Amino acid sequence: MNKMYLLVGAIAISASTLLAQSTLKTPAPSSSQTIKQGFALSDITVDYSRPSVKGRTVFGDLVPFGKTWRTGANAATKITLGEDAKVEGKDLKMGTYAVYSIPNKESWDILFYSDLTMGGNVANYKAENEVLRVTVKPTALTTKVETFTINFADVTPTSVILELLWDKTRVPVKITGEIDTKVMKNIESTMAVDGRPYFQAANYYYENDKDLNQALVWINKAVEQNPKAFFMYMVKARIEFKLKDYNSATVSAEKTVALAKEASNDDYVKMGEKMIADAKVAAAKK
Repeated sequence: MNKMYLLVGAIAISASTLLAQSTLKTPAPSSSQTIKQGFALSDITVDYSRPSVKGRTVFGDLVPFGKTWRTGANAATKITLGEDAKVEGKDLKMGTYAVYSIPNKESWDILFYSDLTMGGNVANYKAENEVLRVTVKPTALTTKVETFTINFADVTPTSVILELLWDKTRVPVKITGEIDTKVMKNIESTMAVDGRPYFQAANYYYENDKDLNQALVWINKAVEQNPKAFFMYMVKARIEFKLKDYNSATVSAEKTVALAKEASNDDYVKMGEKMIADAKVAAAKK
């Protein structure tokens, strides 16, 4: 009986040891990363893995010139666009794509691929699954980037540079979105109902050089509804300044300063004071 217990115990210990070994977790040689950037009226998300140089020659050796590369390590890099966009001026529909690339000394081809299951096995690349191909020029970095990095740079409401950075090479890919038509339609529809977003509509008109007289009507309604909103008075002053009504701009800026002081907001105090000074200079030149 004791022998039987010993045998069962030995089997249990062996099984638990094997289970522990099978679930052992270690760091991946090339760690994964997800980056997300607000863009236009949605987001861009990139999922990729990050190999390191480790003393090797990267482009032209580890990553051969003229050959399709998974643009990272492990599985292929994936990009998700929350809305239709243009990549280097070419249309790309919203959705998720695998990103492959073909590095060369003087240029890179960036490939957007519809089949997300191929992964890093680029030998199975099929032209019919290639949705878009653009050509960009790499630039040299003065500082070495040890670990492959994808980054968003030069972000504006309608454009962003997707950067591939590794070793001493930077590959920029420009992505742009068209939001003005969408926003204008949205403003037209929302301004036709109650609870109108006067401030947002006025600010958009100001920022994008639309009808400033209409923007002034809306910002006046906004400050009527929010008489303590110093930031709204600042937009009002900017609209009036752009309309070359420097006296009114000064009055609105003074209101901004007074309300901002009450709210202990030094940033808007400075902005208001600068507007007062700018309006004084502009009025003197008229």
